[in-house]
Amino acid sequence: MDSVRTEAPAAHAPLWRDHSGPLRGVRVIDVTSVISGPFATNLLADFGAEVIKIEQPGAGDAARNMGPFERGESLRFPSLNRNKKCITLNLEDPRGAALFRRLAAEADLVVENYRPGVMERFGLGPDGLRAVNPRLIFVRISGYGQTGPYRDKAGFGTPATAFGGLTHLMGYPDRPPLNVPIPLADLLAGMYGAMAALMALYWRDTGGGEGQVADVSLYESVFRLLEALVAEYGVTGRVRGRTGDVGGAAPAGVYETGDGRHVVLVCSTDRTFNRLAEAMGRADMIADPRYSTNARRVQHKDEVDAIVGAWLKARTLEESRSVLDAVGCPMSPVNSIADIFADPQYRAREDIVEVDHPRFGKVPMPGTVPMLSRTPGRVVHGGADRGAHNDAVLGGLLGLAADEIEALRQEGVL
Repeated sequence: MDSVRTEAPAAHAPLWRDHSGPLRGVRVIDVTSVISGPFATNLLADFGAEVIKIEQPGAGDAARNMGPFERGESLRFPSLNRNKKCITLNLEDPRGAALFRRLAAEADLVVENYRPGVMERFGLGPDGLRAVNPRLIFVRISGYGQTGPYRDKAGFGTPATAFGGLTHLMGYPDRPPLNVPIPLADLLAGMYGAMAALMALYWRDTGGGEGQVADVSLYESVFRLLEALVAEYGVTGRVRGRTGDVGGAAPAGVYETGDGRHVVLVCSTDRTFNRLAEAMGRADMIADPRYSTNARRVQHKDEVDAIVGAWLKARTLEESRSVLDAVGCPMSPVNSIADIFADPQYRAREDIVEVDHPRFGKVPMPGTVPMLSRTPGRVVHGGADRGAHNDAVLGGLLGLAADEIEALRQEGVL
């Protein structure tokens, strides 16, 4: 990308000296809160982008007050906002908005997840900012997108997951739908937001020359995953409901082992089922017309589940895993977070890293994903305290004097 800075300017080097990776030199102004936006900029920061996180003075990012908690402090915030420089700016104050414009004038990306229209109310919408910096890319994440009759509705991840069609599939047919127990829509939207930023950067710097606006919604981030359901309903009119498993394959589900562990086993192809049948000593099932193809096994799903379940129940987790791993049959234990911390695969891949924290000492958090061979991501530091880098950013980057910064702080602009 010919116009992206490959090194931070010398005057600013101390501020960004620990950042590395393929996005080094890309400057991001992060005016997001809670989960979706912070996760998008988190992914960029992990790979070297200079992310300046802006919070309103006072309460700051609402994620600072979201559990889980330890000693009254959020354990979620340090991971979601790692590798970022945290400053405060009152964007409703004209002086705060003016400082924001100065930051955006020298940035590659602005990422925001306010409700549509809020940035325009601050006078900081994409049209005005891109008039000063035509190369600026503006990533907008909201519940329902920037257009359509629902654009002004409050957007939170769990309702968006329901609106996107996924909650309808969660659970069992004789019970109400279940919510996904993680903020899936927010995290997916964050991933799409980061992907949009990278695509827009690539286009800009390989010939397009200009920035653009990326519009990401929470519900569409979920809906995009329901690919098979869209075709199924459109062609056949069938409405898929809750089945308690992945559907469309047998065996497929959660089974219990003899030592009380739960495992997930799925054989969605005939080849993998044949391996399972031989491993169970039931090679007769391969030629049995009731079980010889996946479509026929689905018709006799209860029978298949009973046979597979009985075989697993007669063995411990390690016994069944040893047999099935040897023949290439896909089965995994249902891991708790404690199981994950103890698992050698996670340790070998450095999937959990420990990061210094001023009050907790160390905070474990997920490592960087994906793994790049030549320009790997890094976790340099966790989410900083609110306004921790006001002096460094506003002084080192914008050149404000110490007394100016203190005056703005006293007047509620910072």
